[in-house]
Amino acid sequence: MFHRILITLLNTLLFIGLTSLGQAQEERIWDQDLNRYLTPQEMVQEDVYLTPEEAAKLTFPESHSIRMEVINLTQDQKRLIEERIGWQFPESTFECFIGETNGQIDGWGFIQNTIGKHKAMTYMVGVDPNGEVTNVEVLVYRESRGSEVGKKRFNYQYQGKTVEDPIRINRDIINISGATMSVRSMSAGVKRALVLAHELYLHTQSHGSSMNTASRSDKSFLESLLGF
Repeated sequence: MFHRILITLLNTLLFIGLTSLGQAQEERIWDQDLNRYLTPQEMVQEDVYLTPEEAAKLTFPESHSIRMEVINLTQDQKRLIEERIGWQFPESTFECFIGETNGQIDGWGFIQNTIGKHKAMTYMVGVDPNGEVTNVEVLVYRESRGSEVGKKRFNYQYQGKTVEDPIRINRDIINISGATMSVRSMSAGVKRALVLAHELYLHTQSHGSSMNTASRSDKSFLESLLGF
């Protein structure tokens, strides 16, 4: 009886060990540029620069009020936006901060999460009522390299871009050596934000209510700040 229990215990420990080893191997990420696996420290890299509320204040420095809307795209809306930007994305919900002054909208700040080289980076893309990018603010960067995309000397290149601009690397946007994937990721997110602004706000303002109007739930700046 004792012998049987001992064998069962050893088999259980062996199974747990193999499972843990398999999970560890699955979690390892190979970096082709570095020609090695990422270290545990690099895998959990996360540099937080701004909260969404802080980014919104930078995006709308002169606005009298800032509120946040949660945009829920329908399948048709999501498909339309994917066709316009030329790539598919998993999410159908976006947070958008809106700056207002005396009842007039100053612009929209779309929170974007797009995959850089290995992990997603989070940033806000500001779009004004003319449909032009006003600025880009990086909130969280999770890669061990390529954080230069958060520097103003790089992302100022997006200012003035509209939905009509292709936003191509090395043509519209100068690349950063060693951070190509992050530059592609940010460029894709900027393009998506411009199309979201055009389809969900600018288009509906000029043409009235249409199928392009997404489901939106408003949150005041205080509510969003408190996480309600």
